[in-house]
Amino acid sequence: MTAQIVDGNPIAEKLRKQLAIDAGNFTSKYGYKPGLGVVLVGDDPASQMYVRMKRNACEKVGITSYAHILPADATQAQVEAAVRSLNDDPKVHGILVQLPLPKHLDEEKILSFISFEKDADAAHPTNIGLLAMKGREPLYKPCTPAGAMIILNELGVTISGANAVVLGRSNIVGMPVALMLMEANATVTICHSRTQDLQSYLKNADIVIAAIGRPNYLHGSWLKPGAVVIDVGTNKIDDPASEKGYKYVGDVDLESALPVVSAITKVPGGVGPMTITLLMVQTVQAAYRIAEQTERA
Repeated sequence: MTAQIVDGNPIAEKLRKQLAIDAGNFTSKYGYKPGLGVVLVGDDPASQMYVRMKRNACEKVGITSYAHILPADATQAQVEAAVRSLNDDPKVHGILVQLPLPKHLDEEKILSFISFEKDADAAHPTNIGLLAMKGREPLYKPCTPAGAMIILNELGVTISGANAVVLGRSNIVGMPVALMLMEANATVTICHSRTQDLQSYLKNADIVIAAIGRPNYLHGSWLKPGAVVIDVGTNKIDDPASEKGYKYVGDVDLESALPVVSAITKVPGGVGPMTITLLMVQTVQAAYRIAEQTERA
């Protein structure tokens, strides 16, 4: 069996074409562009790479990007002030606080300061809570998990009735993607650092979402033949053969997985392009929603 290595860029490009039209229509109607504000604290390489990619992507589709870049030792008050300034800025319609934050900061409190109407990355506790409630619909969905779900649908994967294993239980990916899979009627198991005999769960998994942040951790021999793997991991490792001296790899050992699985997302370039694109999609949706509310006021 030779697996399909899934490139997220062509899937994201289809969304971006419509996104550019929607953003252009908004600008024509209201006389200003949709705006996305980002708060980045510290110098985490993966976060910095993501913010750079986001800024470039915004420019290409007609969205204005605003960034508050703070040092790793920024205080709680400074980060909260950055979020409040974006809340109060009428040019900003979507807000992203880049996670993870440094450990000395109260992440939950900072995320709760994000305006619910501008929560384009669905980090606000209310949006996550609505996602967890049966029959409720959040205003926005977390972008990385939503991107993973779109990729599964694009691949034609039957999610309803499938056994799905999610590796990782973070608020960013693990928990929300598990909720989305359950909403799509999969039978979901969440595995984590305390899970015993991880391989026994993976051997029965039709769908695997890997989001643990451990480079090349998951070996192909652990997987069910024909499984579909969405590798969310973006891990920087040394690579003397590379011009930069490093490279990014996923949580799954690609070489050993390829003979086993039916499809696996590439790293980088798999889920990442979907994450950025959906963040912009939800920012434009927020721009329309806010502008229409202002008109009715």
